[in-house]
Amino acid sequence: MSHPSKLAFITGITGQDGSYLSELLLEKGYKVYGFVRRTSLLYNNKRIEHIRDKIHLEYGDLTDGASLTNYICRIAMQNEGFSVFEIYNLAAQSHVQISFEIPEYTSLVDGIGTLKLLEAIRTFPEETQKKIRFYQAGTSEMFGKVLETPQCETTPFNPQSPYACAKVYSHFLVKNYRDGYGMFACNGILFNHESPRRGANFVTMKIVNGIKKLLEQEKAGSGDFILTLGNIDSQRDWGHAKDYVRGMWLMLQKDKPDDYVLATGYTCSVRHFIELCFKRHNKIILWKGEGVNEVGIDKDTEKPVIQISKKYFRPCEVDLLLGSANKAESELGWKREYSLDQLIDDMFESEII
Repeated sequence: MSHPSKLAFITGITGQDGSYLSELLLEKGYKVYGFVRRTSLLYNNKRIEHIRDKIHLEYGDLTDGASLTNYICRIAMQNEGFSVFEIYNLAAQSHVQISFEIPEYTSLVDGIGTLKLLEAIRTFPEETQKKIRFYQAGTSEMFGKVLETPQCETTPFNPQSPYACAKVYSHFLVKNYRDGYGMFACNGILFNHESPRRGANFVTMKIVNGIKKLLEQEKAGSGDFILTLGNIDSQRDWGHAKDYVRGMWLMLQKDKPDDYVLATGYTCSVRHFIELCFKRHNKIILWKGEGVNEVGIDKDTEKPVIQISKKYFRPCEVDLLLGSANKAESELGWKREYSLDQLIDDMFESEII
């Protein structure tokens, strides 16, 4: 029985990035494996349903080192003669606000989970280990209250949440295993990236879904829904997830491992993102009031459609994130293909897959 020479193992395969990465790797001829929590496959499998018969899934958890090691070993043993085995660690409790509510769980999955993966790789015989390439999903949230702008690979970290702290721990673990054990291990420091597959509890998708509901409400001529948000003056560097998973793959194609920032180089406030989304539907938002008393009013209907709540403010706010992807552009040949307007169009026009 013949086996593909290129293998890939993705943690977090049911998520936004995992689903797009799976599609990309399948197109490139990889045999794709995924590690999923049982609850993810039961309740959160829409993003991979269309490729379910093309990928190989295993129940498991990043906090269970033994099952991780056993599964990775089985993949290698079942595919003798493989030329490369790429491991992408995308699994995470990735919601910043929620990380303040469940800091211990966030740290276990986002921090210790990475350690267990790296240790699993380290147990392989040297000849097999040489064929393994590891990608760690980092985040711009590690920069926190930024010490310089724009942020790049050498910018000091200043994390402002349990999520960001756990990711910083993972970042330095990867560097240490690379330097100490000679592993091919890369950190991707990815700035915000969205898509139609973004989770409903993230602000961009919350805005898109909220506007869809407001438009339906207006068409029906009844309803009292108001979109409720937190800090709309925070600024983020937003790109499309499709562009960013391509960058992940490019990192593992280099001759030598390194760390790379992926970003658009442009920043946009949540407020402006809201305005762009409404503008797409030929609507103008007028802002009245200040702070938590501020409201967004539909100019045409003169009805309030947006309100602010302290509930959605973080204990430690991160006001500005703006990345420089110069290194990735020059060394990887990576370049974003989606503009912010194109991203917004895709989020409104596309179904979940």
